[in-house]
Amino acid sequence: MFRLPHVICSALALSVWALMPVTAFAQAYPSKSIRMILPFPPGGPTDITGRIIAQKLTEQLGQPVVPDNRPGAGGNIGLELAAKAPPDGYTIVLSAPPIAISPSLYTKLNYDPEKDFAPITLVAEIQNIMVVHNSVPAATLKEFLQLARRHPGKLNFSSSGAGSTNHLASELLKGRYKLNMVHVPFKGSGPALVALMSGEVDFGTMAVPGAIPIVRAGKVRPLAVLSEGRVPALPDVPTMKEAGVDNFVMSIWYGILAPAGTPRDMINRLNSEIHKALATSDLKGRLAASGVEPLTSTPEHFASLIRSETVRYAKVIKDAGIKAQ
Repeated sequence: MFRLPHVICSALALSVWALMPVTAFAQAYPSKSIRMILPFPPGGPTDITGRIIAQKLTEQLGQPVVPDNRPGAGGNIGLELAAKAPPDGYTIVLSAPPIAISPSLYTKLNYDPEKDFAPITLVAEIQNIMVVHNSVPAATLKEFLQLARRHPGKLNFSSSGAGSTNHLASELLKGRYKLNMVHVPFKGSGPALVALMSGEVDFGTMAVPGAIPIVRAGKVRPLAVLSEGRVPALPDVPTMKEAGVDNFVMSIWYGILAPAGTPRDMINRLNSEIHKALATSDLKGRLAASGVEPLTSTPEHFASLIRSETVRYAKVIKDAGIKAQ
């Protein structure tokens, strides 16, 4: 029987092995559990969204995707932890706008939002809504703006903290119309919501999921949603544009990233699996029940969004003179 020399056999084997990595390794990944860092406390929209997606990915991948809450410093503790994790595909992080807000809000960050991460995909979006306490004599946004002009320094507004998206939305409105209104920050969306319902503050911008029950119960009066179109759960509430304010869209987006240097085939696999998960009817239903809209993208589009949002938020923060507290 004819046999190839041992050296030739070895060379052929190495050649075949060299052609295999991308496909074979992509199929083998993941071979163990994946940690999904959630930079905010349990119970909030980041936590809820992350856990719903993690559960579906666990089913699809055949390996556990384990949520790991690491709150603190406006989301920056969790982001820093993810940025410094090994780029081996087994650590990912669910981020919201703080990754684009923090560079302008904090004088020093222990990570670089652009250089230290490999974006995978956007996954969801939550709309914001502007509401006023029932004691405020304004039934529309136009009437509210007129009221604020007539009484400079008399109206105050809540937020879940300096630099939060709901804070920046109200500051953007102040800047646009040169209004004198007082910011009252709270430690989280819960206390800010309580202050609004009790009349401790006059108005506020908040995430739609938290607003739905109190709007329907008549505890606050909605003026407008900060989105391109109306929100299905609150169809009678106009958009900012319909209420007379153009180019005023500010949503809360969520996306998943990996540490920079994570192999592209792993990024692609995760992107594909996340898109697949978000297309399933059961996951769509669970997110919708929480007031969350599924959203997907390419890694490149997500990276572009972070860059553009960083520029936009930087201007709002500079114009309003906002500092981290």
